[in-house]
Amino acid sequence: MASRLAILLLPLFITLYLSGCSGCSRSGSHQPKKSKRNTPDQTTSKPKPTSAELPKPTLKQIGSGPTEVAMEKDRGVYKVPVTVNGVPMKFILDTGASLISISATEAEFMFKQGAITDTDIIGQSKFQDANGDISPGDVIRLKSVQIGDRVLENVTANVVRSTKAPLLLGQSALSQFGKISVDYRRNIVTFD
Repeated sequence: MASRLAILLLPLFITLYLSGCSGCSRSGSHQPKKSKRNTPDQTTSKPKPTSAELPKPTLKQIGSGPTEVAMEKDRGVYKVPVTVNGVPMKFILDTGASLISISATEAEFMFKQGAITDTDIIGQSKFQDANGDISPGDVIRLKSVQIGDRVLENVTANVVRSTKAPLLLGQSALSQFGKISVDYRRNIVTFD
């Protein structure tokens, strides 16, 4: 029996193969929609929670004071190390993205590793990319997002239905901090 995530991602791979999608780089509208498909264990679809019903993210501080995180410049963009549900990744710091954004490839990997489960899938939505194009996507809940010595819990993210979409550290995580500053001379981001 195929998992719900695999069912969600199969149309993506077919669409990408046929359309040659170049990938998305920014999330836009992210209101979860009601699911219209039936799964083998349910004959009617149940409404997914709205963003007002989602648990609010919480921030835990492991150390004291601000936390500094080293940035790495990669092909003109700065990436920061982030651990999502126990999986280390490198995200582009993107203050213009409304949510944390991951590609279908990363979501599928995390699902296979058990880092994302069926209960983490919140709904579907449409996202606007940097070109202004609207693309379908899935909204998920991340149990933990660790940046330096800060851990965010219950963070909303989107899965962009593109294998080429970059990992974006957007406002669903960044807005939980009081202040973020970038030191390009030292290649450091400070979260306070």
